[in-house]
Amino acid sequence: MPDVTTPYATGTPCWVDLMAKDQQAALDFYRDLFGWQGQPGPAEFGGYAVCELDGKAAAGIGPAMAPEGMPEPPTVWTSYLATTDAQATQDAIVSAGGTLIAPVMDVGDLGRMLIASDPQGAVFGVWQPGEFFGARVVNEPGALTWNELHTSDIQAATAFYGAAFGIEIEPLEGADSYWELRVGGRPVGGATLLANDPPGTPAHWLTYFAVDDVDSTVDALVKRGGTVLAPPFDMVAGRMTVVADPQSAAFAMITPTPM
Repeated sequence: MPDVTTPYATGTPCWVDLMAKDQQAALDFYRDLFGWQGQPGPAEFGGYAVCELDGKAAAGIGPAMAPEGMPEPPTVWTSYLATTDAQATQDAIVSAGGTLIAPVMDVGDLGRMLIASDPQGAVFGVWQPGEFFGARVVNEPGALTWNELHTSDIQAATAFYGAAFGIEIEPLEGADSYWELRVGGRPVGGATLLANDPPGTPAHWLTYFAVDDVDSTVDALVKRGGTVLAPPFDMVAGRMTVVADPQSAAFAMITPTPM
């Protein structure tokens, strides 16, 4: 499904973005790593850059900005879940025990968004499409291919994401301590326990990008100042690694097993 031409169903991860202390350095890094093309955008959108792969929107990179008197936000990849009504989803998030970080706001004619965290502290975005509905290219080298929730309490996560988005979280058959996120019966992401992460890791959403060759891409990342957090290893879905860019934003890369 290399070219996405219709809006994403509610609860489906539809976009990822990075707020970087040095936006241009991040644009250069991901251009070299994945072949993305992107330039700082108009001031009315805070300079936010929509990076494209082969002319199709792949991910966003913006400059990290903190409101006056607030600490600078961490440099992290944020996963956005689709909705048809951001305000109703915001209300559902709050009533299900989530915390608002940035309430619903309009992004010109492009859509509406908010940032929140679930009851275990994993931060995510919500996107209601207007003229822009999210990633136009997925599941091919250099593009978003998977979004994974790392949580301390799978039962609580199941209750929260079910109430807020209608997402179902079910054990993945044949896998130990791994769950699938499903929307309308279709897998849209995964979930795992924080016990598998280094001690002290907070709850989070991990972004996966597909690559042709994990090992050679890791070599390229290290040469450009990135860090390997989990060296390449083989697992049921393919060969993967967890890494961080030079500004410490963590993400995963995977060469999927051919279907």
